Amino acid sequence: MVAQKMELTGKRIIDELKKCGVTHIVWLLGSGLRFMYEAMISQKEIILVPFCREGEGVAIAAGLILGGKKPVVLYQNAGLYEAGDSIRLVSFELHLPLLMLIGYRGWKGTDSAGIILEPTLDAWGIKYYLVQSDEDVEKVSIGDKEAQETNKPVAILIVREQEP
Repeated sequence: MVAQKMELTGKRIIDELKKCGVTHIVWLLGSGLRFMYEAMISQKEIILVPFCREGEGVAIAAGLILGGKKPVVLYQNAGLYEAGDSIRLVSFELHLPLLMLIGYRGWKGTDSAGIILEPTLDAWGIKYYLVQSDEDVEKVSIGDKEAQETNKPVAILIVREQEP
């Protein structure tokens, strides 16, 4: 019998973020991450901070970190490229432990945003973990621990089988 992979659910990701002590989700919800929306708005422990442009999200998260909070940034991979200068500042200048949840649009090589995601993270020196099912969600805690220990950004790449 072949084991079937579990679906990735927003609730499971949110529960893992709570275990990590996350205080804020700084977010711009792309279509690849819409599955998380209901789980995000139905909980009360983590404060939601929406933003308009991707670079703002990293800057808001940096301010929260400097203020003693523990945010994560949530957006799609195309947004990562737009936020590059802010990520550079957090990673190389401020040395802040930023956990980023990135929707991996085009992960099957169907979109240029997906094709260049891992090479871009490698070039920027950002460690990343792939999360494809509820079985993988503990990688969020692994990434969070690494960010805290290294004072560097770490990316959790969120992949769904039902990619739009």
